[in-house]
Amino acid sequence: MQFRRFGNKYFIRIDKGEEIMSTLKKFCETEKITLAEIKALGAVDNFEVGLFDVSEKKYHANKFNFPAEITSLWGTVTTKEGKPYLHIHMSAADVEGRLYGGHLVRAVVGATCEMIVYDLSEGDSKGFVVERKFNDEVGLNLFEFVN
Repeated sequence: MQFRRFGNKYFIRIDKGEEIMSTLKKFCETEKITLAEIKALGAVDNFEVGLFDVSEKKYHANKFNFPAEITSLWGTVTTKEGKPYLHIHMSAADVEGRLYGGHLVRAVVGATCEMIVYDLSEGDSKGFVVERKFNDEVGLNLFEFVN
């Protein structure tokens, strides 16, 4: 991974063979990013995306092991227990244009992943905290607006 910062935006290149979620989490920890918006595109070789079933309160994940083009990857960085918490969704298309997507569990970069992280933990929103708190009714960690 390589990156450059321009104001409150980071332009990141995640390289072939790197796993997106673990790379991004480590990046956020190192750069002390606690509130951000994420957008990306690129290509993956294998990935796992899922759907949360509210009635069962569990994720159903689908694993795919073929080259695919990331058509959309976006999400948020907030915190849970003071540490970066990633919530990302991804859609990717196969060679025939079929689209697969959902909540991103993991994805290994097949060629490159070009990502922009909009760091909102500085500037006007400095000191504003969005923590995650588990909600029993839904079964997910939801936004908890601290200040």
